[in-house]
Amino acid sequence: MSKGMSGITDTINQTARRIPTWVVYILYVLPAPYFFYLGVIGELGPDPVKALEHEYGEIALQLLIIGLCITPLRQFFGINLIKFRRAFGLLAFTYVALHLLVWAFLDVQTLDRVVADILKRPYITIGMAGFVLLLPLALTSNNWSVRKLGPKWRQLHKLTYVAVILGGVHYIWLAKGFQLEPLVYMAVILGLLALRLRKTKAQVRAAS
Repeated sequence: MSKGMSGITDTINQTARRIPTWVVYILYVLPAPYFFYLGVIGELGPDPVKALEHEYGEIALQLLIIGLCITPLRQFFGINLIKFRRAFGLLAFTYVALHLLVWAFLDVQTLDRVVADILKRPYITIGMAGFVLLLPLALTSNNWSVRKLGPKWRQLHKLTYVAVILGGVHYIWLAKGFQLEPLVYMAVILGLLALRLRKTKAQVRAAS
């Protein structure tokens, strides 16, 4: 690594150490009420409920991707943002839950239709499966669970990889016609997961 790059990395790491995690929570929680307010006053277009669903869902996917970036950033560039990984995971779950609640209560509105859509519409089934996978991860994202589960905690949280793929597929399937943005998200997800797979294979070869 060049001296210039090393200096930038050191500056980022020093800054990250000084930023408390609650700052990340506040910065990413604020868009939730803001977009809801925009929907209420009619600033989200002709279908504010659909727009609100989209905004919450896209932020959730972005947060999951940010979480996937943390390990490669440390591995390849020496940028250490591990202290924020739990925050990004919990925030991602929060936005997935908001996305689901807006769909269920403001869009579909009745329980029987919610169940029917989950069972009959594949893109909704996939999205719901992603939410179900994230639920135990959110519930165990605390120090007590880490101590209690031990090595199993890390194995459990690998469900994130499946959940983020399901989120990407949900976004692609939800889009009407050919749209580049969902495909770009999916390409980034697969690229980040490929880096992790490469690292795992390298570790196996080193161990053998």
